[in-house]
Amino acid sequence: MTEKPTYEELKQQVAALQEEVVKGQQAEKALQESEEKYRLIAENTADLISVLNMNLQFTHVSPASMRLRGYTVEEAMEQTLEQVLTPESMQIGLTVFQKEMQLEASGTADPDRTRILELEEYKKDGSTIWMEVSLSFLRDKDHKPVGILIVSRDITDRKRTEEELKTLRQRLSQTIAFLPDATMVVDLEGKLIAWNRAIEEMTGVKVKDILGKGNYEYAIPFYGVRRPILIDLVGKWNDETAKTYQYVKKEGESLVSETHYCLVKPGGTLWNKASLLYDNDGKVIGAIESIRDISEHKRAEASLRFQKAYFEGLVDNMPDAIAMFDDDGIVTEINAQFTRLFGFTEEEAVGQNISELVGPPDRLEEAHSYRRRITSGEKMSVETVRKNKDGTLIDVSLRSAPVIVDNTRIGHFVLYRDISSRKRAEIEKARLQSQLQQAQKMEAIGTLAGGIAHDFNNLLMAIQGRTSIMLMDKDSSHPDFVHLRGIEGYVGNAADLTRQLLGFARGGKYEVKPTDLNELIKKESRMFGRTKKEISIREKYEENLWPVEADRGQIQQVLLNLYVNAWQAMRGGGNLYVETENVTLDDHYVKPFSVASGKYVKIHITDTGVGMDKATREKIFEPFFTTKGLGRGTGLGLASAYGIIKNHGGFINVYSEKGRGSTFSIYLPACEREIIELKEPIVETLMGSETILFVDDEDIITEVAGDLLRMLGYKVLIAGNGKEAIRIYEEKKERIDLVILDMIMPDMSGGETYDRMKDINPEVKVLLSSGYSINGQATEILDRGCNGFIQKPFKVVELSQKLREILDER
Repeated sequence: MTEKPTYEELKQQVAALQEEVVKGQQAEKALQESEEKYRLIAENTADLISVLNMNLQFTHVSPASMRLRGYTVEEAMEQTLEQVLTPESMQIGLTVFQKEMQLEASGTADPDRTRILELEEYKKDGSTIWMEVSLSFLRDKDHKPVGILIVSRDITDRKRTEEELKTLRQRLSQTIAFLPDATMVVDLEGKLIAWNRAIEEMTGVKVKDILGKGNYEYAIPFYGVRRPILIDLVGKWNDETAKTYQYVKKEGESLVSETHYCLVKPGGTLWNKASLLYDNDGKVIGAIESIRDISEHKRAEASLRFQKAYFEGLVDNMPDAIAMFDDDGIVTEINAQFTRLFGFTEEEAVGQNISELVGPPDRLEEAHSYRRRITSGEKMSVETVRKNKDGTLIDVSLRSAPVIVDNTRIGHFVLYRDISSRKRAEIEKARLQSQLQQAQKMEAIGTLAGGIAHDFNNLLMAIQGRTSIMLMDKDSSHPDFVHLRGIEGYVGNAADLTRQLLGFARGGKYEVKPTDLNELIKKESRMFGRTKKEISIREKYEENLWPVEADRGQIQQVLLNLYVNAWQAMRGGGNLYVETENVTLDDHYVKPFSVASGKYVKIHITDTGVGMDKATREKIFEPFFTTKGLGRGTGLGLASAYGIIKNHGGFINVYSEKGRGSTFSIYLPACEREIIELKEPIVETLMGSETILFVDDEDIITEVAGDLLRMLGYKVLIAGNGKEAIRIYEEKKERIDLVILDMIMPDMSGGETYDRMKDINPEVKVLLSSGYSINGQATEILDRGCNGFIQKPFKVVELSQKLREILDER
């Protein structure tokens, strides 16, 4: 009779079996951790972007709506939340929104908080789709919520997979709970001395029916295969040859050999472990065998392999670059998009520190700071800059979070999305918006400047007129002659100032003719060079330069202003480079300047002076801005240059750096007309005897103009407004030879007054007068047949010549 094993011997064998159970549980936990890791990656990837206002109405829906829900963007924008969400999901969403609004009202809301929900949504075909939804408030500059940003992705497949895996886990859990390792023990005579409940359930053989029976007295059914029990092998095993083997066999097949055997389950595998039992003297007294059904575990492994391949394929085809890393920042995994975005292969990236791998050198501390925040458990969503393999900087949105399984952090992941195109678009939009705001500001200031210049010119007209009257009967020997000439000079200086204001207001174009800019620039450069000998002027002119339609006096003013500006920037002397060039500009180049594409004449003016910083460059064309200090400049030079060139249909570009000089590039549209030669002006005062109707709403103008005209020999009729002028002209049109008409008057403008007079007498002769320039309204009136234009303030010689020029026309 073979001796039964001792209690201590059985205890050791059971402990060995328990160790194997633990190993199986650890494998199951690894399975759970792997599944959770990939699930977290999928849940943090956005596919559909929507924006709601605070009334929960859609204000933006991304094009992914068509692919995910079947609705076009336009259809989706028209939907209410009740049409999008199932009732259960709608209730969840409203509850979250109300709670967040309560936190906002109480002032305890976290402005960076993002809520992530799983909601069921309707598709256009009536079916539903599960979405992982990330909710966060859009805030204004005062951090008040003004809308809700929704980032969603389709998790329908994931939900289905989770349910399937949940079912599988329940089945495995039940197997572990109710079917632990089956164990049987035989003695040397082949009689069963132990038969646990697990093997009882496995074989259907009750313990009471088998204990004590011999090896060949029965056959144990194992899933359709009947075989002898372990005693056949007892005399042939030892500690060194006892091993564990796994097989997957066809149903009905079995194996018995010198060292091992397996039990066969149709379509599955049973794990066997056998060992000899010894007494205290080392004598074999029996054998113990444990049997574990690992069929479910094998299927779970196959499922895991499938799920791993599925999620890896999904992750590799995501639009976002993904990297996994540990607490030390060492990269453990990357996806294919990471390689496409940054250029690093998996072999190059894995094992490297994520901060140093893609962190730009000048922002490395920022990258380390982000990693420290992530590894401390913080979720992050920021826009920043990262570098690719060749060092090129890429604008990215960065989202990251820890990977947590069973309350244990097992790593971290970070998602990078390339936003370079969006950033470039934002920069371009901001640049165009800045230019538009600058243009609108200049327009508003220009309107104000034009009004001031008009009123100021009226005052100068009165002063000039009185001075001219007083000079009419005085020669150079009179003691007042010098003073009166001085007053005229001051009036001229003041008139120059108003012309600068009108130039800035784009009202400074008086007499436009086809002009050779080469000739005009050469003349102005020579004159300036003679007065500023410390400046060396280097000129380069294009041959056959295209003509431009220009007011020569105004272009001379622009050149002089730029020359003086350059001279003031080169106090110790320097070089001034002047160059002309024919250029053709396309739509892309001229778009920011709101001018037409086509042929232009370009004027380059470059100095070697002190240059300008960015803040100065942004203000140089604003009126009254000056760097010269109080009382040392009006600040109108560059402002009027800007207005004059703009009024000519062109634009000015400026490039300058501190300490590296400045370059002003002027572009004027070319014309096809032939250049007109200039005539020498007449300086003689011309007399007359005709009758003139003078129309102006300013008393100081009508008084002095009446006296001036009478001194020139004319008979004068005065009208204080347009209606009075029409009445007088209707009554005395046969006597009136010419009308001097103010352009800007209340009630009835100069243009309307002219048209009414033209209806009365189509042959009426009219000289238009204004404190504004020959531009806008004045040009339109001249185009309708008006005979001439004179700019206030005018001198008596200029007035006399204009009158004779019109009156003597046949």
